[in-house]
Amino acid sequence: MEMTTLPTRERLSEIYGNDPGIISYQADRYSKLAQSFMQRFPDAGSPLFFSAAGRSEIGGNHTDHQQGQVLAASLNIDSLAAVSPVPDNTITLYSEGYDTYTIDLDNLDPVPSETGTTTALIRGVASGFSKKGFKTGGFIAYVISDVLGGSGLSSSASFESLIGVIFSGLYNNDSISCVDIAKIGQYAENVFLGKPCGLMDQMACSVGGFVHIDFAKTKDVDPLFDDSYPAIEKIDFDPSDYGYCLVITDTKASHADLTDDYAAIPKEMKDVAHFFGKDVLSQVDENEFIRKIPDIRKSAGDRAIVRAIHFFEENKRVISEARALQDDDFDAFLSAFSQSSRSSFEYLQNIYPSKDPGRQAMSIALAVSDVFLSEGEKGYARVHGGGFAGTIQTFVKTEFADEYIQTMDALLGDGSAQKHNIRRYGCIHI
Repeated sequence: MEMTTLPTRERLSEIYGNDPGIISYQADRYSKLAQSFMQRFPDAGSPLFFSAAGRSEIGGNHTDHQQGQVLAASLNIDSLAAVSPVPDNTITLYSEGYDTYTIDLDNLDPVPSETGTTTALIRGVASGFSKKGFKTGGFIAYVISDVLGGSGLSSSASFESLIGVIFSGLYNNDSISCVDIAKIGQYAENVFLGKPCGLMDQMACSVGGFVHIDFAKTKDVDPLFDDSYPAIEKIDFDPSDYGYCLVITDTKASHADLTDDYAAIPKEMKDVAHFFGKDVLSQVDENEFIRKIPDIRKSAGDRAIVRAIHFFEENKRVISEARALQDDDFDAFLSAFSQSSRSSFEYLQNIYPSKDPGRQAMSIALAVSDVFLSEGEKGYARVHGGGFAGTIQTFVKTEFADEYIQTMDALLGDGSAQKHNIRRYGCIHI
């Protein structure tokens, strides 16, 4: 058995930041991963390491699928894999705490019985690589992750990006762009997993850092084969520079049976766009939309109207938030962040499922947060990600962060609230 070459502390610092505690944690994590890989695959050689970040949506709640504006960040959590190529055209992947997945790469068509499964995501990413003319091949992998499934931090997008960067590293000389990996991940999720997601999650997990993304240049077609790319602007931003912590709280609410609730948002927004003969709302003039509301109500319904209003205003808020951060005006950023919270609750209506109004874990978490934060005196909270279940996101003043975390843990259970740092890289061959 070959000796495993682990990443140096300098390399870990480059990826995960300079905090000594985090570096020690990651060094131990990589060492344990290597040992686990060699125990499960004793005949394999020394593994290679690949990582893909979790993500946070900072601004732009449900704007990406309408080709709108988004602020997003890669977080200092990741899906991490020890990997070795194999000569046969088969992937064998063990995900710690879950199952072993085996995928025959000679079949890259969707398999109906795999819909909604991890196997579907792996096959979908391989299919996307093949359709784009990129190379694929077999490998064995041991995967661990601190991007918790169902947490709203995009565990599926992180996993898709991980598979993509593995193919890039093993078979394409690390040459596949992070944007292509993101688009392939979206394709896998839409076509193979059966989830009608936008591109924001995959972009944030693969690109890295804190980014302002403008999806207006993309087209509402097969994500693999449009020749347009979203405009990406990196912003140098760390909330600690302003005396704040980013805290994400898992409400522990289940995502089960919520697919229809998620799917209804882009559908209703597109119903409004279709009234004007357009594909998505970013192509519609807002003033014309306001004038035509009485007529649109007849064809699209009232909820579609208020969700469209959320989109138009949220899109402008993202631009204001990005400008505020570039101008070093954190108070203006927080003001827009707070307005986004209210709009998501009142207009987008993605805080609890309408078919089950008694199920309001996210409403409770937001309400208790608002009480603790004293109407912005200590910080601001908003829905995070798709909504209906999952997580809320809070910018809280550093001196109150530990007390806030204790409050949320007492409400929802130990470990529910966690501080997060922004990570420089998205998906990467270590």
